[in-house]
Amino acid sequence: MLSAPMLAYTGALNATGAGLMIDATHAPLNLAQPADALLALRKVHGSLHDSQAVTFHWSGQVWSRIEGERDRLLFKVEGMNVRQCGTLHDAERGTGFRLVSRELMLYLDPTSGQPLQTWHNPWIGREVSVMHVANDPVNLPPFFERDAQGRPFPFAFREQGERVFAPSEIPLFYPNPLAGDYPEYVGNHYHAMEIFDFVADRATLLDRSQASANAALAWVRIAPWLPFMQMGSRPGLMVFNAMGQSVAGVDALPMVLRDAITRDYPEYANPPALDDTRPNATSWTVAKQMIDAQRQAKRNHE
Repeated sequence: MLSAPMLAYTGALNATGAGLMIDATHAPLNLAQPADALLALRKVHGSLHDSQAVTFHWSGQVWSRIEGERDRLLFKVEGMNVRQCGTLHDAERGTGFRLVSRELMLYLDPTSGQPLQTWHNPWIGREVSVMHVANDPVNLPPFFERDAQGRPFPFAFREQGERVFAPSEIPLFYPNPLAGDYPEYVGNHYHAMEIFDFVADRATLLDRSQASANAALAWVRIAPWLPFMQMGSRPGLMVFNAMGQSVAGVDALPMVLRDAITRDYPEYANPPALDDTRPNATSWTVAKQMIDAQRQAKRNHE
């Protein structure tokens, strides 16, 4: 689960340690001005203070959708993302920031609410091992006041009454990392839509003295079957629907997530380093690594 549309960048970056300036004496942010809109975007997704960790939580459900068949509630989900921002300066594009994060999402039994270790796949008629989402890292390319052509970046904010809305739709279509040698797990292309709708209190967001907007979010994903379901190229898709908000750190997460972090994912209590250069992880790249490791272990024992 990413948290904003991606922006390609090829220029030189220079990280600072202070963060974007917080000023309590000036007028509210003007979202029509690129510099102010950049501050607002950073407040929605993180903090104006460099290296200050911000934690998001979301809760929702996952459904199947197959033509000619009733939709099925497959899982409930509890997820979190811990992130931090760092300030950047570029001679051509102005001030900007980078966001680094890691995220965890658990697939829960719809009845008990407990994390699943195995799941009975009704379409293939057997138990499969559940692979929870543990993506490290999930980093965003830099955002700047201006795009690569020097034009003001088109920040998508809508002010209405006491709230500000920031919608984002991200259509995805690319070769699946599991294509080719993994036909029992997935099809050949990853074709999905990620939808993120953030909302923030207008007064807090536009207040220059406030470092974070304490935003709420709605997330929808329309995507192929998960690799661990072993559905291959079987027709159908999944619909994820969740809502959440920023919370007061990992200790404010639901117990099911806190227990998982303490027991199995201790690194998810903190974000990656701001200079993290690793490629992003997804459920599909992580699944590929696990499947490859299992296949290699099997070959080693033959």
